[in-house]
Amino acid sequence: MKMRLVALAAALLALGSSCSPEGGSAVNAQLTPSDHYLSSQRTHNKWDRSLEPILRIRSGETVTVETKEASDGQITPQSTVADVAGLDLDLVHPLTGPIAIEGAQPGDVIQVDLLEFELPDWGWTIIAPPSGFLGDEFKDPYLKLWQLNRPQGYAELKSGVRVPIDKPFLGVIGLAWDEEGRFVTFPPRTHGGNMDIKHLSAGTTVYLPVALPGGLLSLGDGHAAQGDGEVCISAIECDMKARIRVTLRKDMRIKEPQYEGLDFYATTGFATTIDEAARKATRYMIDHLVQVRGLSREEAYVLCSVSVDLQISEAVDMPHYLVSARLPKSVFHD
Repeated sequence: MKMRLVALAAALLALGSSCSPEGGSAVNAQLTPSDHYLSSQRTHNKWDRSLEPILRIRSGETVTVETKEASDGQITPQSTVADVAGLDLDLVHPLTGPIAIEGAQPGDVIQVDLLEFELPDWGWTIIAPPSGFLGDEFKDPYLKLWQLNRPQGYAELKSGVRVPIDKPFLGVIGLAWDEEGRFVTFPPRTHGGNMDIKHLSAGTTVYLPVALPGGLLSLGDGHAAQGDGEVCISAIECDMKARIRVTLRKDMRIKEPQYEGLDFYATTGFATTIDEAARKATRYMIDHLVQVRGLSREEAYVLCSVSVDLQISEAVDMPHYLVSARLPKSVFHD
């Protein structure tokens, strides 16, 4: 009996280790040490291929990245709704980076493993007319300042309404792309960027297509919690620390970002309509199933119909919508 109990305890310990992201829980008081550390003292908030990297790394190295909340200091714990009305959008989305990856060339893929996140004590959400999915219906600015109860894993909207904060993520993860100029971060694009995919929490991996030598990875826009679509224009916005591992993949070819977790694989598509974004995400999932799983296109299309969920990941950063096609890995029994 004693031996069976010991074996059971060992099995449970192994299961817990295999299901947790490297380094511990999804929300940590202190992150595991990394090969590199990037503070948020040097940021940028435009995609610009001419920016010099602030860090150069080799494939497989880890980086702890500090990021600022999305307003870049315009919203503070002392703010009032008047600060929302005066928000300077030209300062929004301070990003930490760029990070150059040794050997990355156009056509390659950068794999970013999201290992751990560390939350602060507070965050904010705003309504900022006319932005938002229902911007024509909500005409007055609004501000909610949140206390992030990290030990208990929730933030309280009001008495009796608690929002879980156990799966924080970064709203912006992207690479520079091959076009001259400075471009706002808001709409998601081929290189990633402001995708606002709530499923990119600790333990997941995102794949980004490389357009320029070095890749030039930047990150920011920390979210303590968010629903798919981010309909009022903001999540629970907050500072964040993230520990990531960056790997150069020369064995992959993708057109737009893809991501996966322990139990799912997802493709994304962006477009100026939800319909076209959904079509692109579906096509990319069919391509993945043909190339990686060996299905015929007809088999892949059928599997998409019976097993893949289309999810609106981003619906408020015009002119682009972002749709994810999400496939459960449990359908495969290799």
